[in-house]
Amino acid sequence: MMASSDVDIRGSLFSDQNPSEMDALCPSPPGPSRPQRHYERIGGRTGTSFCQTLIHLLKGNIGTGLLGLPLAVKNAGLVLGPVSLLVMGIIAVHCMRLLVSCSHHLSVKVNRQSLTYGEAVQYGMENVSWLRRHSQWGKRTVNLFLIITQLGFCCVYFVFLSDNVKQVVEAANATTFSCQMNHTNQTQTLVPSFDSRLYMLCFLPAIILLVFTPNLKYLAPLSLVANLVMTASLILIYFYSLTNITYPFNLPKVGRAKDYPLFFGTAIFAFEGIGVVLPLENKMQRPQSFTLVLYMGMGIVTFLYISLGTIGYMCFGEQIGGSITLNLPNCWTYQAVKLLYCFGIFITFALQFYVPAEILIPPVVARVSERWETAVDLLLRTVLVIFTCALAVLIPELDLVISLVGSVSSSFLALIFPPILQILAFHEEGLSPLVTGKNVVISLVGLVGFLTGTYIAIVEIINRNAQKHEETFSSYLVQ
Repeated sequence: MMASSDVDIRGSLFSDQNPSEMDALCPSPPGPSRPQRHYERIGGRTGTSFCQTLIHLLKGNIGTGLLGLPLAVKNAGLVLGPVSLLVMGIIAVHCMRLLVSCSHHLSVKVNRQSLTYGEAVQYGMENVSWLRRHSQWGKRTVNLFLIITQLGFCCVYFVFLSDNVKQVVEAANATTFSCQMNHTNQTQTLVPSFDSRLYMLCFLPAIILLVFTPNLKYLAPLSLVANLVMTASLILIYFYSLTNITYPFNLPKVGRAKDYPLFFGTAIFAFEGIGVVLPLENKMQRPQSFTLVLYMGMGIVTFLYISLGTIGYMCFGEQIGGSITLNLPNCWTYQAVKLLYCFGIFITFALQFYVPAEILIPPVVARVSERWETAVDLLLRTVLVIFTCALAVLIPELDLVISLVGSVSSSFLALIFPPILQILAFHEEGLSPLVTGKNVVISLVGLVGFLTGTYIAIVEIINRNAQKHEETFSSYLVQ
Protein backbone atom coordinates (compact mmCIF):
# COMPACT_ATOMS: atom_id res chain seq x y z
CA MET A 1 0.00 0.00 0.00
CA MET A 2 2.70 2.43 -0.83
CA ALA A 3 3.63 4.70 -3.72
CA SER A 4 6.24 4.58 -6.48
CA SER A 5 10.00 4.87 -7.20
CA ASP A 6 12.68 7.35 -6.08
CA VAL A 7 12.37 10.99 -5.04
CA ASP A 8 14.07 14.09 -6.34
CA ILE A 9 14.79 15.90 -3.10
CA ARG A 10 14.91 19.34 -4.72
CA GLY A 11 12.10 18.76 -7.20
CA SER A 12 8.70 20.26 -7.71
CA LEU A 13 5.62 19.50 -5.65
CA PHE A 14 4.63 16.62 -7.90
CA SER A 15 8.05 15.63 -9.13
CA ASP A 16 8.81 13.21 -11.90
CA GLN A 17 9.88 10.61 -9.40
CA ASN A 18 7.93 9.51 -6.34
CA PRO A 19 9.24 7.85 -3.17
CA SER A 20 8.16 4.54 -1.76
CA GLU A 21 8.66 2.62 1.45
CA MET A 22 10.82 0.21 -0.56
CA ASP A 23 13.22 3.03 -1.46
CA ALA A 24 13.56 3.97 2.19
CA LEU A 25 14.29 0.53 3.58
CA CYS A 26 15.77 -1.10 0.47
CA PRO A 27 17.48 1.57 -1.65
CA SER A 28 18.66 0.62 -5.10
CA PRO A 29 22.30 -0.42 -5.31
CA PRO A 30 24.67 1.84 -7.24
CA GLY A 31 25.27 1.16 -10.88
CA PRO A 32 23.46 1.51 -14.18
CA SER A 33 19.81 0.53 -14.45
CA ARG A 34 18.65 -1.98 -17.01
CA PRO A 35 17.17 -0.65 -20.25
CA GLN A 36 13.55 -1.79 -20.38
CA ARG A 37 13.95 -3.13 -23.90
CA HIS A 38 16.61 -5.59 -22.68
CA TYR A 39 14.54 -6.43 -19.61
CA GLU A 40 17.52 -7.63 -17.57
CA ARG A 41 20.11 -6.35 -15.12
CA ILE A 42 23.39 -5.21 -16.64
CA GLY A 43 26.74 -4.06 -15.33
CA GLY A 44 26.77 -6.54 -12.44
CA ARG A 45 24.13 -4.57 -10.59
CA THR A 46 22.46 -6.53 -7.81
CA GLY A 47 18.75 -6.32 -7.17
CA THR A 48 16.19 -7.99 -4.94
CA SER A 49 15.72 -11.75 -5.20
CA PHE A 50 12.49 -13.57 -5.97
CA CYS A 51 11.80 -14.26 -2.28
CA GLN A 52 12.68 -10.72 -1.16
CA THR A 53 10.33 -9.25 -3.76
CA LEU A 54 7.57 -11.66 -2.72
CA ILE A 55 7.96 -10.64 0.93
CA HIS A 56 7.84 -6.95 0.03
CA LEU A 57 4.71 -7.52 -2.07
CA LEU A 58 3.01 -9.27 0.85
CA LYS A 59 4.11 -6.49 3.21
CA GLY A 60 2.68 -3.86 0.88
CA ASN A 61 -0.76 -5.51 0.82
CA ILE A 62 -1.29 -6.77 4.37
CA GLY A 63 -2.11 -4.23 7.07
CA THR A 64 -5.13 -2.85 8.90
CA GLY A 65 -7.35 -3.48 5.87
CA LEU A 66 -7.09 -7.24 6.44
CA LEU A 67 -8.44 -6.90 9.99
CA GLY A 68 -11.49 -4.98 8.76
CA LEU A 69 -12.57 -7.60 6.21
CA PRO A 70 -14.82 -9.65 8.57
CA LEU A 71 -17.02 -6.56 8.90
CA ALA A 72 -16.84 -6.12 5.12
CA VAL A 73 -18.11 -9.69 4.66
CA LYS A 74 -20.94 -8.90 7.09
CA ASN A 75 -21.91 -5.89 4.96
CA ALA A 76 -21.99 -8.03 1.79
CA GLY A 77 -23.28 -11.31 3.21
CA LEU A 78 -21.75 -14.68 4.05
CA VAL A 79 -21.91 -15.92 0.44
CA LEU A 80 -21.79 -12.71 -1.58
CA GLY A 81 -18.90 -11.31 0.50
CA PRO A 82 -16.28 -14.04 -0.20
CA VAL A 83 -17.37 -14.28 -3.85
CA SER A 84 -17.04 -10.50 -4.22
CA LEU A 85 -13.60 -10.57 -2.59
CA LEU A 86 -12.46 -13.25 -5.06
CA VAL A 87 -13.75 -11.24 -8.04
CA MET A 88 -12.20 -8.04 -6.70
CA GLY A 89 -8.89 -9.83 -6.14
CA ILE A 90 -8.84 -11.10 -9.73
CA ILE A 91 -9.62 -7.63 -11.07
CA ALA A 92 -7.02 -5.98 -8.80
CA VAL A 93 -4.28 -8.39 -9.93
CA HIS A 94 -5.30 -7.87 -13.55
CA CYS A 95 -4.98 -4.09 -13.11
CA MET A 96 -1.54 -4.51 -11.52
CA ARG A 97 -0.48 -6.59 -14.51
CA LEU A 98 -1.84 -3.91 -16.86
CA LEU A 99 0.23 -1.25 -15.08
CA VAL A 100 3.45 -3.26 -15.45
CA SER A 101 2.71 -4.02 -19.11
CA CYS A 102 1.98 -0.36 -19.92
CA SER A 103 5.11 0.76 -18.06
CA HIS A 104 7.28 -1.58 -20.16
CA HIS A 105 5.65 -0.48 -23.40
CA LEU A 106 5.92 3.24 -22.68
CA SER A 107 9.46 3.14 -21.25
CA VAL A 108 10.70 1.56 -24.49
CA LYS A 109 8.79 4.14 -26.50
CA VAL A 110 10.27 7.14 -24.64
CA ASN A 111 13.66 5.48 -24.09
CA ARG A 112 13.43 5.59 -20.29
CA GLN A 113 14.95 2.97 -18.00
CA SER A 114 11.89 2.79 -15.77
CA LEU A 115 8.70 4.70 -15.05
CA THR A 116 6.73 5.54 -11.94
CA TYR A 117 2.95 5.23 -11.84
CA GLY A 118 2.53 8.97 -12.45
CA GLU A 119 5.03 9.01 -15.30
CA ALA A 120 3.30 6.06 -16.96
CA VAL A 121 0.01 7.98 -16.98
CA GLN A 122 1.80 11.12 -18.22
CA TYR A 123 3.46 9.36 -21.17
CA GLY A 124 0.27 7.45 -21.87
CA MET A 125 -1.57 10.76 -22.29
CA GLU A 126 1.26 12.05 -24.52
CA ASN A 127 0.52 9.06 -26.73
CA VAL A 128 -2.84 10.66 -27.65
CA SER A 129 -2.52 13.88 -29.65
CA TRP A 130 -5.47 15.76 -28.11
CA LEU A 131 -4.34 14.91 -24.56
CA ARG A 132 -0.65 15.72 -25.08
CA ARG A 133 -0.91 19.32 -23.83
CA HIS A 134 -2.43 18.15 -20.54
CA SER A 135 -0.17 15.17 -19.89
CA GLN A 136 1.44 16.77 -16.82
CA TRP A 137 -1.98 16.79 -15.17
CA GLY A 138 -2.14 13.02 -15.52
CA LYS A 139 1.01 12.62 -13.45
CA ARG A 140 -0.13 15.24 -10.93
CA THR A 141 -3.50 13.56 -10.54
CA VAL A 142 -1.93 10.18 -9.79
CA ASN A 143 0.47 11.78 -7.31
CA LEU A 144 -2.43 13.58 -5.63
CA PHE A 145 -4.32 10.33 -5.13
CA LEU A 146 -1.13 8.68 -3.83
CA ILE A 147 -0.83 11.45 -1.23
CA ILE A 148 -4.51 11.20 -0.28
CA THR A 149 -4.21 7.41 0.04
CA GLN A 150 -1.10 7.47 2.22
CA LEU A 151 -2.39 10.23 4.51
CA GLY A 152 -5.66 8.28 4.68
CA PHE A 153 -3.72 5.23 5.87
CA CYS A 154 -2.15 7.39 8.57
CA CYS A 155 -5.61 8.53 9.72
CA VAL A 156 -6.72 4.90 9.91
CA TYR A 157 -3.64 4.09 12.01
CA PHE A 158 -4.53 6.80 14.54
CA VAL A 159 -8.06 5.38 14.93
CA PHE A 160 -6.80 1.77 15.07
CA LEU A 161 -4.23 2.55 17.76
CA SER A 162 -6.66 4.51 19.92
CA ASP A 163 -9.50 1.95 19.70
CA ASN A 164 -7.32 -1.05 20.54
CA VAL A 165 -5.24 0.55 23.30
CA LYS A 166 -8.39 2.06 24.85
CA GLN A 167 -9.97 -1.38 24.96
CA VAL A 168 -6.90 -2.96 26.59
CA VAL A 169 -6.71 -0.20 29.22
CA GLU A 170 -10.40 -0.42 30.10
CA ALA A 171 -10.21 -4.19 30.59
CA ALA A 172 -6.83 -4.26 32.35
CA ASN A 173 -8.19 -4.82 35.88
CA ALA A 174 -10.20 -7.88 34.86
CA THR A 175 -7.87 -9.46 32.31
CA THR A 176 -7.44 -13.16 33.06
CA PHE A 177 -5.69 -16.22 31.66
CA SER A 178 -9.02 -17.75 30.60
CA CYS A 179 -10.08 -17.12 26.99
CA GLN A 180 -13.73 -18.17 26.96
CA MET A 181 -16.10 -17.58 24.05
CA ASN A 182 -19.34 -15.68 24.68
CA HIS A 183 -20.23 -14.84 21.04
CA THR A 184 -20.29 -11.09 21.65
CA ASN A 185 -17.72 -8.36 21.62
CA GLN A 186 -15.26 -10.26 23.77
CA THR A 187 -13.48 -7.44 25.56
CA GLN A 188 -16.18 -5.86 27.70
CA THR A 189 -15.84 -2.26 28.90
CA LEU A 190 -15.06 -2.82 32.57
CA VAL A 191 -13.48 0.45 33.65
CA PRO A 192 -14.69 3.35 31.49
CA SER A 193 -11.80 5.60 30.51
CA PHE A 194 -11.23 8.55 28.22
CA ASP A 195 -12.84 9.06 24.84
CA SER A 196 -10.88 7.39 22.02
CA ARG A 197 -10.05 10.83 20.60
CA LEU A 198 -8.06 11.65 23.72
CA TYR A 199 -6.01 8.50 23.13
CA MET A 200 -5.23 9.81 19.66
CA LEU A 201 -3.91 13.02 21.20
CA CYS A 202 -1.79 10.95 23.60
CA PHE A 203 -0.23 9.12 20.63
CA LEU A 204 0.40 12.37 18.76
CA PRO A 205 3.74 13.39 20.42
CA ALA A 206 5.20 9.89 20.04
CA ILE A 207 4.25 9.70 16.36
CA ILE A 208 5.67 13.19 15.70
CA LEU A 209 8.99 12.08 17.21
CA LEU A 210 8.83 8.88 15.13
CA VAL A 211 8.50 10.76 11.82
CA PHE A 212 11.46 12.97 12.78
CA THR A 213 13.70 9.97 12.02
CA PRO A 214 16.22 11.41 9.52
CA ASN A 215 16.56 8.17 7.55
CA LEU A 216 14.06 5.33 7.57
CA LYS A 217 16.91 2.85 7.25
CA TYR A 218 17.38 3.42 10.98
CA LEU A 219 13.91 1.95 11.48
CA ALA A 220 14.68 -1.17 9.44
CA PRO A 221 15.40 -3.37 12.52
CA LEU A 222 12.21 -2.16 14.20
CA SER A 223 10.31 -2.72 10.95
CA LEU A 224 11.55 -6.31 10.87
CA VAL A 225 10.43 -6.84 14.48
CA ALA A 226 7.07 -5.22 13.65
CA ASN A 227 6.57 -7.59 10.73
CA LEU A 228 7.35 -10.60 12.92
CA VAL A 229 4.99 -9.60 15.75
CA MET A 230 2.20 -8.75 13.28
CA THR A 231 2.64 -12.18 11.68
CA ALA A 232 2.49 -13.88 15.08
CA SER A 233 -0.61 -11.84 15.96
CA LEU A 234 -2.34 -12.89 12.73
CA ILE A 235 -1.59 -16.56 13.47
CA LEU A 236 -3.20 -16.22 16.91
CA ILE A 237 -6.21 -14.40 15.45
CA TYR A 238 -6.69 -17.21 12.91
CA PHE A 239 -6.30 -19.83 15.65
CA TYR A 240 -8.92 -18.25 17.89
CA SER A 241 -11.38 -17.63 15.05
CA LEU A 242 -11.05 -21.16 13.65
CA THR A 243 -11.48 -22.83 17.05
CA ASN A 244 -14.56 -20.79 17.94
CA ILE A 245 -16.58 -20.82 14.70
CA THR A 246 -20.31 -21.18 15.25
CA TYR A 247 -22.79 -22.71 12.83
CA PRO A 248 -23.59 -19.84 10.45
CA PHE A 249 -27.16 -20.87 9.64
CA ASN A 250 -28.60 -17.63 11.04
CA LEU A 251 -26.18 -15.34 9.21
CA PRO A 252 -27.55 -13.66 6.05
CA LYS A 253 -26.09 -15.05 2.84
CA VAL A 254 -26.56 -11.70 1.08
CA GLY A 255 -26.36 -8.39 2.93
CA ARG A 256 -28.45 -5.27 2.51
CA ALA A 257 -27.96 -3.37 -0.73
CA LYS A 258 -27.24 -0.10 1.07
CA ASP A 259 -24.34 -1.72 2.99
CA TYR A 260 -22.61 -3.12 -0.10
CA PRO A 261 -20.82 0.18 -0.94
CA LEU A 262 -19.25 0.00 2.54
CA PHE A 263 -18.03 -3.49 1.65
CA PHE A 264 -16.54 -2.14 -1.58
CA GLY A 265 -14.67 0.66 0.21
CA THR A 266 -13.19 -1.67 2.83
CA ALA A 267 -12.25 -4.34 0.28
CA ILE A 268 -10.58 -1.96 -2.16
CA PHE A 269 -8.74 -0.33 0.77
CA ALA A 270 -7.28 -3.75 1.56
CA PHE A 271 -6.42 -4.54 -2.08
CA GLU A 272 -4.83 -1.16 -2.85
CA GLY A 273 -1.22 -2.33 -3.10
CA ILE A 274 -0.80 -1.25 -6.71
CA GLY A 275 1.58 1.53 -5.69
CA VAL A 276 4.33 -0.97 -4.80
CA VAL A 277 4.16 -2.88 -8.07
CA LEU A 278 6.47 -0.76 -10.26
CA PRO A 279 9.09 -0.07 -7.54
CA LEU A 280 9.34 -3.79 -6.79
CA GLU A 281 9.54 -4.79 -10.45
CA ASN A 282 12.20 -2.16 -11.10
CA LYS A 283 14.34 -3.41 -8.19
CA MET A 284 14.30 -7.13 -9.06
CA GLN A 285 17.52 -8.84 -10.06
CA ARG A 286 15.53 -10.91 -12.57
CA PRO A 287 12.50 -8.72 -13.40
CA GLN A 288 11.27 -11.20 -15.97
CA SER A 289 10.18 -13.30 -12.95
CA PHE A 290 8.00 -10.51 -11.56
CA THR A 291 4.80 -11.82 -13.16
CA LEU A 292 5.18 -15.06 -11.20
CA VAL A 293 5.88 -13.05 -8.02
CA LEU A 294 2.76 -10.96 -8.66
CA TYR A 295 0.45 -13.93 -9.21
CA MET A 296 1.90 -15.93 -6.32
CA GLY A 297 1.96 -13.01 -3.87
CA MET A 298 -1.50 -11.71 -4.70
CA GLY A 299 -2.86 -15.27 -4.66
CA ILE A 300 -1.66 -15.58 -1.06
CA VAL A 301 -3.07 -12.13 -0.23
CA THR A 302 -6.47 -12.95 -1.75
CA PHE A 303 -6.61 -16.25 0.14
CA LEU A 304 -5.84 -14.46 3.42
CA TYR A 305 -8.48 -11.81 2.73
CA ILE A 306 -11.22 -14.29 1.88
CA SER A 307 -10.37 -16.73 4.67
CA LEU A 308 -10.03 -14.23 7.52
CA GLY A 309 -13.04 -12.22 6.34
CA THR A 310 -15.24 -15.31 6.21
CA ILE A 311 -13.90 -17.04 9.34
CA GLY A 312 -13.99 -13.84 11.37
CA TYR A 313 -17.62 -13.16 10.44
CA MET A 314 -18.63 -16.78 11.14
CA CYS A 315 -16.90 -16.59 14.52
CA PHE A 316 -18.30 -13.31 15.83
CA GLY A 317 -21.42 -12.89 13.69
CA GLU A 318 -23.38 -9.67 13.95
CA GLN A 319 -21.14 -8.44 16.79
CA ILE A 320 -18.05 -8.12 14.57
CA GLY A 321 -16.24 -4.79 15.01
CA GLY A 322 -14.40 -2.47 12.67
CA SER A 323 -11.27 -4.53 13.37
CA ILE A 324 -11.40 -8.18 14.39
CA THR A 325 -8.90 -7.40 17.17
CA LEU A 326 -11.69 -5.50 18.95
CA ASN A 327 -13.61 -8.78 19.30
CA LEU A 328 -10.82 -10.84 20.83
CA PRO A 329 -11.43 -12.13 24.38
CA ASN A 330 -10.39 -10.42 27.58
CA CYS A 331 -7.38 -12.59 28.42
CA TRP A 332 -3.66 -11.87 28.54
CA THR A 333 -2.84 -13.78 25.36
CA TYR A 334 -5.18 -11.81 23.14
CA GLN A 335 -4.65 -8.49 24.91
CA ALA A 336 -0.98 -9.02 24.05
CA VAL A 337 -2.02 -9.68 20.44
CA LYS A 338 -3.70 -6.26 20.29
CA LEU A 339 -0.69 -4.49 21.79
CA LEU A 340 1.78 -6.29 19.51
CA TYR A 341 -0.27 -5.44 16.43
CA CYS A 342 -0.47 -1.85 17.66
CA PHE A 343 3.33 -1.77 17.88
CA GLY A 344 3.56 -3.00 14.29
CA ILE A 345 1.09 -0.36 13.11
CA PHE A 346 2.94 2.34 15.07
CA ILE A 347 6.21 1.58 13.26
CA THR A 348 4.40 1.24 9.93
CA PHE A 349 3.02 4.77 10.37
CA ALA A 350 6.50 6.18 9.67
CA LEU A 351 6.82 4.07 6.52
CA GLN A 352 3.45 5.16 5.15
CA PHE A 353 4.10 8.78 6.11
CA TYR A 354 7.39 8.71 4.18
CA VAL A 355 5.59 8.82 0.83
CA PRO A 356 3.54 12.05 1.17
CA ALA A 357 6.28 13.72 3.22
CA GLU A 358 8.91 13.20 0.51
CA ILE A 359 6.54 14.50 -2.15
CA LEU A 360 5.25 17.56 -0.29
CA ILE A 361 8.12 18.74 1.94
CA PRO A 362 11.27 18.96 -0.29
CA PRO A 363 9.83 21.60 -2.66
CA VAL A 364 9.08 23.85 0.32
CA VAL A 365 12.45 23.24 1.99
CA ALA A 366 14.19 24.08 -1.31
CA ARG A 367 12.81 27.62 -1.10
CA VAL A 368 14.37 28.52 2.27
CA SER A 369 17.97 29.28 3.19
CA GLU A 370 20.23 26.42 4.22
CA ARG A 371 20.26 27.38 7.91
CA TRP A 372 16.47 27.00 8.12
CA GLU A 373 16.13 23.78 6.14
CA THR A 374 16.10 21.40 9.12
CA ALA A 375 13.70 23.56 11.15
CA VAL A 376 11.27 23.92 8.24
CA ASP A 377 11.47 20.20 7.46
CA LEU A 378 10.61 19.24 11.05
CA LEU A 379 7.88 21.87 11.24
CA LEU A 380 6.19 20.60 8.08
CA ARG A 381 6.40 17.01 9.29
CA THR A 382 4.75 18.07 12.53
CA VAL A 383 1.99 19.91 10.68
CA LEU A 384 1.27 16.91 8.44
CA VAL A 385 1.03 14.53 11.41
CA ILE A 386 -1.23 16.97 13.28
CA PHE A 387 -3.38 17.22 10.14
CA THR A 388 -3.84 13.42 9.94
CA CYS A 389 -4.57 13.28 13.68
CA ALA A 390 -7.16 16.07 13.33
CA LEU A 391 -8.94 14.16 10.55
CA ALA A 392 -8.95 11.02 12.71
CA VAL A 393 -10.38 12.99 15.65
CA LEU A 394 -13.15 14.33 13.41
CA ILE A 395 -14.03 10.80 12.18
CA PRO A 396 -13.18 8.37 15.03
CA GLU A 397 -15.02 5.44 13.40
CA LEU A 398 -12.52 2.81 12.24
CA ASP A 399 -14.80 0.95 9.81
CA LEU A 400 -16.11 4.13 8.18
CA VAL A 401 -12.66 5.73 7.88
CA ILE A 402 -11.33 2.61 6.14
CA SER A 403 -14.32 2.51 3.78
CA LEU A 404 -14.09 6.24 3.02
CA VAL A 405 -10.35 6.16 2.25
CA GLY A 406 -10.82 3.07 0.07
CA SER A 407 -13.74 4.56 -1.85
CA VAL A 408 -12.19 8.00 -2.37
CA SER A 409 -8.64 7.23 -3.45
CA SER A 410 -7.96 3.50 -3.68
CA SER A 411 -10.68 2.96 -6.27
CA PHE A 412 -8.94 5.38 -8.65
CA LEU A 413 -5.44 3.95 -8.20
CA ALA A 414 -6.42 0.28 -8.23
CA LEU A 415 -9.37 0.09 -10.64
CA ILE A 416 -9.96 3.26 -12.67
CA PHE A 417 -6.52 4.44 -13.85
CA PRO A 418 -4.88 1.15 -15.03
CA PRO A 419 -7.55 0.19 -17.64
CA ILE A 420 -7.63 3.76 -18.95
CA LEU A 421 -3.82 3.72 -19.12
CA GLN A 422 -3.85 0.61 -21.31
CA ILE A 423 -6.24 2.30 -23.75
CA LEU A 424 -3.94 5.35 -23.88
CA ALA A 425 -0.65 3.43 -24.05
CA PHE A 426 -1.72 1.12 -26.89
CA HIS A 427 -3.80 3.75 -28.66
CA GLU A 428 -1.64 3.71 -31.81
CA GLU A 429 -1.21 -0.08 -31.85
CA GLY A 430 -4.96 -0.58 -31.71
CA LEU A 431 -6.87 -2.58 -29.11
CA SER A 432 -9.60 -5.03 -29.95
CA PRO A 433 -13.16 -3.89 -29.13
CA LEU A 434 -13.35 -6.71 -26.57
CA VAL A 435 -10.29 -5.46 -24.64
CA THR A 436 -11.48 -1.86 -24.84
CA GLY A 437 -14.91 -2.86 -23.59
CA LYS A 438 -13.40 -4.85 -20.73
CA ASN A 439 -11.30 -1.86 -19.69
CA VAL A 440 -14.28 0.48 -19.81
CA VAL A 441 -16.34 -1.91 -17.65
CA ILE A 442 -13.57 -2.17 -15.01
CA SER A 443 -13.17 1.61 -14.88
CA LEU A 444 -16.94 2.09 -14.60
CA VAL A 445 -17.08 -0.42 -11.73
CA GLY A 446 -14.38 1.59 -9.96
CA LEU A 447 -16.22 4.86 -10.64
CA VAL A 448 -19.56 3.54 -9.37
CA GLY A 449 -17.79 2.16 -6.29
CA PHE A 450 -16.14 5.52 -5.72
CA LEU A 451 -19.43 7.45 -5.95
CA THR A 452 -21.63 5.10 -3.94
CA GLY A 453 -18.97 4.15 -1.39
CA THR A 454 -18.03 7.76 -0.69
CA TYR A 455 -21.67 8.83 -0.41
CA ILE A 456 -22.74 6.00 1.93
CA ALA A 457 -19.61 6.39 4.12
CA ILE A 458 -20.20 10.14 4.53
CA VAL A 459 -23.91 9.60 5.29
CA GLU A 460 -23.05 6.96 7.91
CA ILE A 461 -20.43 9.23 9.48
CA ILE A 462 -22.99 12.04 9.77
CA ASN A 463 -25.63 9.69 11.20
CA ARG A 464 -23.29 8.20 13.81
CA ASN A 465 -22.09 11.63 14.93
CA ALA A 466 -25.70 12.83 15.23
CA GLN A 467 -26.60 9.72 17.23
CA LYS A 468 -23.64 10.23 19.57
CA HIS A 469 -24.55 13.88 20.15
CA GLU A 470 -28.15 12.87 20.87
CA GLU A 471 -27.03 10.21 23.36
CA THR A 472 -24.67 12.68 25.05
CA PHE A 473 -27.43 15.30 25.29
CA SER A 474 -29.89 12.74 26.69
CA SER A 475 -27.45 11.58 29.37
CA TYR A 476 -26.79 15.22 30.30
CA LEU A 477 -30.55 15.83 30.74
CA VAL A 478 -30.88 12.71 32.92
CA GLN A 479 -28.11 13.97 35.20
